[in-house]
Amino acid sequence: MRDDAPIFPDRRPQRLTALRESLGRADLDGLLVTSLPSIRYLTGFSGSSALCLVTALECVLLTDFRYETQVADEVGDAATVRIEPTSLWAGLWPTLTALAGVERVGFESAHLLHRDFTRLLEQGGRWQWRPTSDLVETLRAVKDEGEIAAIERAVAMAEAALERTLTELTPGKTETAIAGLLERNLRDEGSEAFPFPSIVASGPRSALPHARAADRVLSTGDFVLLDFGAVADGYCSDITRTVVLGRASEAQRAFYEVVREANQRASGAVRAGMQGMAADAVARDYIAACGYGDAFGHSLGHGIGLEVHEAPRLARTIEAPLAAGMVVTIEPGIYRPDWGGVRIEDDVLITDAGARVLTRYPRHLLEIA
Repeated sequence: MRDDAPIFPDRRPQRLTALRESLGRADLDGLLVTSLPSIRYLTGFSGSSALCLVTALECVLLTDFRYETQVADEVGDAATVRIEPTSLWAGLWPTLTALAGVERVGFESAHLLHRDFTRLLEQGGRWQWRPTSDLVETLRAVKDEGEIAAIERAVAMAEAALERTLTELTPGKTETAIAGLLERNLRDEGSEAFPFPSIVASGPRSALPHARAADRVLSTGDFVLLDFGAVADGYCSDITRTVVLGRASEAQRAFYEVVREANQRASGAVRAGMQGMAADAVARDYIAACGYGDAFGHSLGHGIGLEVHEAPRLARTIEAPLAAGMVVTIEPGIYRPDWGGVRIEDDVLITDAGARVLTRYPRHLLEIA
């Protein structure tokens, strides 16, 4: 965390309390957390090797020697820390044995490798292991004020990096070179990491929604789609802008305008209590009415936080309602194979009063001279 970053209350005790309430409803004595983002959410630990055991009375974090200093700084008294000299799994069994009254233990079915599941069965056979789904992820979906502030910093970093990158966007450079410039600028603006490999797709390749930057050389008249993000205090931003290199054609302007209007309508409509499928329909129905329904093949958006894709989802099949405090992407796009595509993606905070768009970078079509 930057020295000048605002200080917010420590929410880890409340997060553990909420998780314990979920364990009680699930008739579990404890939960083995193996998802590293969820471990960070509960304890503050940001290392790459950890197991976390949460029971009604205890939160125990196991990690290894590499993180002995880091874990003390990050976790403090939020959890009991154990440094394991050999294997985290070898240290788990005596840890469990020492916890009285723990028999039924949940594990995160979406995050446990089969290799590690066999450890539970073979070495942890004295406990009853029960699969769980999204116990921590459900809590993570609603952000507190500190998390929102971190996402806002990540948004500001990404937008500043985009501003710098567009000044370097010229014909003759490759997509890979532009991606390198963008990621250098993200680092220069303070991003801790990249939430995902930055997408730079030009000309006909902009019709590939998740294109990888390639050695294609940018040419005047190309659509150039840039999808990227920054990380601040572990929290991600996720932004897409599509520009034209040089002067846009009338066909490009009309194509772009459909997406811009869909983005604006959806961002203005999302609110607490709205189903994910209803939010998706705001943009999808407009795009379909413009004759491009088949060209919008992905969902409208997803949650962002410690991971760039997390709960909730804004998609045609999602009945779950949005809640105040969720931060989601609004990213309609249409794609015409062998010609080009447009996506405009913003990060949006859901509030009781509606939505607050965190991204401020212009959404009108930018022509890069």
